[in-house]
Amino acid sequence: MALTPRLDMRQSQSLVMTPQLMQAIQLLQMSNLDLVAYVQQELESNPLLEAVTEDYAGDASPAEAADREGLESEPPTERNSERAGDAETSAQDDYGDGASGPDLSEQFSGERPEQMDAISNDLDARLDNVFPDDNGQTEQAGPSLNDPWMSTPMRDGGANPDYDLEAVLAGEISLSDHLEQQLMTAILDERKRIIGQFLINELDEFGYLQTDLAMVANRLGVEEAEVAGVLEILQGFEPSGVFARTLSECLALQLKDLNRYDPAIAVLLDNLELLAKRDFIQLRKLCAVDEDDLADMINEIRALNPRPGSAFGHLTVQPVVPDVFVRQASDGGWRLELNSETLPRVLVNRSYYAQINETASGKKEKEFLVDCLQSANWLVKSLDQRAQTILKVATEIVKQQDAFFAYGVTHLKPLNLRTIADAIQMHESTVSRVTSNKYIATNRGTFEMKYFFTSAISATGGGDSHSAEAVKHRIRQAIDGETAKDVLSDDALVKLLRDSGIDIARRTVAKYREAMHIPSSVQRRREKKAARG
Repeated sequence: MALTPRLDMRQSQSLVMTPQLMQAIQLLQMSNLDLVAYVQQELESNPLLEAVTEDYAGDASPAEAADREGLESEPPTERNSERAGDAETSAQDDYGDGASGPDLSEQFSGERPEQMDAISNDLDARLDNVFPDDNGQTEQAGPSLNDPWMSTPMRDGGANPDYDLEAVLAGEISLSDHLEQQLMTAILDERKRIIGQFLINELDEFGYLQTDLAMVANRLGVEEAEVAGVLEILQGFEPSGVFARTLSECLALQLKDLNRYDPAIAVLLDNLELLAKRDFIQLRKLCAVDEDDLADMINEIRALNPRPGSAFGHLTVQPVVPDVFVRQASDGGWRLELNSETLPRVLVNRSYYAQINETASGKKEKEFLVDCLQSANWLVKSLDQRAQTILKVATEIVKQQDAFFAYGVTHLKPLNLRTIADAIQMHESTVSRVTSNKYIATNRGTFEMKYFFTSAISATGGGDSHSAEAVKHRIRQAIDGETAKDVLSDDALVKLLRDSGIDIARRTVAKYREAMHIPSSVQRRREKKAARG
C-alpha cells in the first residue's frame, strides 16, 4: 500500500468563539453585582463609553443627545419604554432650550428700595443693621468657614455635601479596639502588654483564640507559662467568654463570670456532643443529677452566647437584589418588569469619537479608536440582549409555574431546563446561564430562578407528578405539627405522603429531611421532651 500526499477541499461548519461572543456569554451569566463591576471597569478603560445617571438626560443638550447612542437599561416592557430623550424634552419644556431653571439671584438682586423697606418693616429690623461696638466694621456672623472646631465643614458658604457627619457620629468600634482599651488599663507591664497585643491579633471574628500558646511563646521568645498567665488575664475581659479556645471553654468562662460554674455543669460542658444528640439519660448519669436539675443546667447554657465577639463584627451582609419583579395584573394575570436599578446604563459618545478621529494622525491611534468604538457598540448590544433574554426566560417560568404564584409552594410543578429552552427556542446552556445568580421578586417572596426547577416525584395511581420542593414542604409541615407523644418516623412520613398521592421511598424522605437540616425522629423526641420538661 503506497502512501502519497494529496490536497482535498472539504466544507464543514464549526462554532468559533470570538471575543465578542465570549463577552456576551459572560455578561449573561453574571449577577447584577458582577455586571455593575464589569461595566465600571469598561467605563474606565474605554473613553467612548459614558455612564447614564438620573440627571444625565436633563443636562445634555439636544445636539449631544442626538450624537449618543446606547442602552439605558430600562425594563424592556411595553408599558415602560421611556428614554433619556423624554426626560430631556420635559426639562426643555419647563425651562426652555439650554436652560436649567430660573435664576434666583437675579430675582432678589433687583429689588427696588421701597420693596427693601417693606421687608425691613416686616422683620422689625434694618437689613444693614450691625453691632454698635464693631467700630464701623461688620464682623462675620457665626463661625468662620475654616473654623477647625466646626462639626460640619463648610464649603462655598454652605454645608459640604461630601462630608458624612452620620458616618462620624455612628462609627462602630471593633473587637480588637475594645480589647486594646481594656489592655491598657489591666496590664501595666510592657512585656506582658506586648504578649496581650499579640494574642488580640490572633482572635477570629467571634472572639476565639485561633493559635497555640507554644507557638506564641516560640515566636515572642518567652516562656509558655508567661503567655498562659497573660491569657488568664485576657479571659477576664469583656465581652465575657472572649479568648476561649473551644466552645466548652467559652461557655465555662461565661458561667464563671455569672458564678454558676460547678462540678456538675463542668461535666455537662465536657460532654456537649451528648447534649447535641439529646441523650439526656446518659447526661444524667454522668452529671449525677435528676431530670429537673439537668433541665435547669441546659436552660442556663442556652442563655449563654457561643460567639462573644459577634457583637463587634464587621461582616458586610449584601442583601439580595431581585432582577425581575412579578406583579399581579388587573386582569388576573402576571406582569413582569426588569429591575432598572440592576441594569447599568451606558451610552456611546459618537461626537467625541468624531472629534478625536479628526485629530488622530497615526495609524495606531485610529486603530485604537476603531477598537474602542466596536467594543462600546458590542457592549451596549450585549447588555440589551441580556436584558431581553432574562425577561424572556422569566416570563416562561412564570407561565409554567402559574399555580405556584396563585396558590403557594404546594402547587409547584416539576420543571427542567429543556422545557423552558424548547418554549423560548433557546439552548439549555443559555437558560442555565440566565437562571444562575438571578432572582425574582414575587408576591410570595424573593426566589432564585433555579428554585423553580425541581425534579419530579411520581404520583400514586398514575396522576400528575409532584415537585420535589413541594414534597419537602409537605414533610416540613408534617414535622412542624408533631407533638412530644406523636413524633413521625421516616416510615410514618412515607405512609403519610403516599396517602396524599405521592409515591416516594423511605431513603428519599430521609435525604430530603437531612437536606432541610431536620434531625431524626429520636432526636426530635428527646428535644420535645426536654422543652416540655
